[in-house]
Amino acid sequence: MYDQELALEILKQVHHSTQTILKRFKPIEFPDDFTNSESGMEKLDAICMQLIAIGESLKNLDKVSGNTLLIKYPQVEWKKIKGMRDIITHHYFDINAEAIYDVCKNHIETLARVIQQIMVDIVK
Repeated sequence: MYDQELALEILKQVHHSTQTILKRFKPIEFPDDFTNSESGMEKLDAICMQLIAIGESLKNLDKVSGNTLLIKYPQVEWKKIKGMRDIITHHYFDINAEAIYDVCKNHIETLARVIQQIMVDIVK
């Protein structure tokens, strides 16, 4: 068995990051909105930082849970999330605004819902 309190704390941090991303992404309508202005670039930078935090936290959650928790929720591509953290961190100057846009538009809300479900399931 793993430390459920620690896992729950990590999940809360991840959920907070998803909400931060959604808030920062709200005014973005197209991928070019990230790259066509200084404020767009700041949003891209800020969102990338949150994506790094999410990926790192999920790696830590896997360690804490002995790789037994996330695999119960296959509706999220956990490996890709953790891989995105690596790409952003190690290839920052090659960040593709379209890829970040796609993640924000099509995947963050699902991630937030699944994280909430995991938190509910842990507390049960």
